[in-house]
Amino acid sequence: MRELTYLEAVRECMSQEMRVNQDVFIMGEDIGVYGGAFGVTRGMIEEFGKERVRNTPISEAAIAGAAVGAAMTGMRPIVELQFSDFITIATDQIVNQAAKNRYMFGGKGKVPLVLRTPSGSGTGAAAQHSQSLEAWMAHIPGLKVIQPSTAYDAKGLLKAAIDDDNPVIFYEHKLLYRTKGHVPEESYSLPIGKADIKRAGTDVTIVATAIMVHKALQAAAELEKEGISVEIIDPRTLVPLDIETIVESVKKTGRVVVVHEAVKRGGFGGEIASLIAESEAFDYLDAPIKRLGGKAVPIPYNPVLEKAAIPQEQDIIQAVKETVFR
Repeated sequence: MRELTYLEAVRECMSQEMRVNQDVFIMGEDIGVYGGAFGVTRGMIEEFGKERVRNTPISEAAIAGAAVGAAMTGMRPIVELQFSDFITIATDQIVNQAAKNRYMFGGKGKVPLVLRTPSGSGTGAAAQHSQSLEAWMAHIPGLKVIQPSTAYDAKGLLKAAIDDDNPVIFYEHKLLYRTKGHVPEESYSLPIGKADIKRAGTDVTIVATAIMVHKALQAAAELEKEGISVEIIDPRTLVPLDIETIVESVKKTGRVVVVHEAVKRGGFGGEIASLIAESEAFDYLDAPIKRLGGKAVPIPYNPVLEKAAIPQEQDIIQAVKETVFR
């Protein structure tokens, strides 16, 4: 099977959907000739033209508002926000309009909107351009929240998001854009709300999201050398969350570490931990649930401090050992 980068997989999905559905279009800042802040839409304006690859003013509130209106009148817009931090500027349109309109119109109104946005740290973009705010969006009824960790998942889940009649927040970690994976050439869809077992194991479960999936896989390879078998669950979608797959894994291993890049305080890992504690998996636990998350500081510009602000491979290894050997 051929390999694509995560970035190429996202672009290919959008292009394939735009070729077969005239209602699908893209809008965002500098997504035309420039190709977007990270080059995801590069070359698309040449194929689809400026009417379907629409450069917008620098106003996230206006972009989101226009997209909500377009979606409610029959189009299927894909919005690209340059950085997920700027979702704060578009919050009213997303939280009070997109998320609630279908409910407030008794199901007669649809909002088939996908908001794609790069998140996370690791590029030296500093405090205002490096945050992981997915827990904010996961808190809002009416929104679906997706966090793919691989090129294969990104293409299949983006296709599902575009086809969905509900607003979807689609987080793409910046450091994943250049990672490669096997991706089918044909169009395909992955179910929203179905987790993936990225690695089978027997001693401890790691539930990881986005870039932390890759760090967890690296940690698991090192832990295997010491005789510790790690199972890694990637939820892929936070809303809806496939808690059943997580629970079954924890019942098997008896131990669980939950890790994400976002600040630990108030992060989505707390929701996962609570759901495990409230489930039948609680009676199978041989150690307390362990959570890893970012430190409660703005992401530093300094690369050494930036790295120290979020969990790294060694932190995951240490957390697993504390859980297994307690």
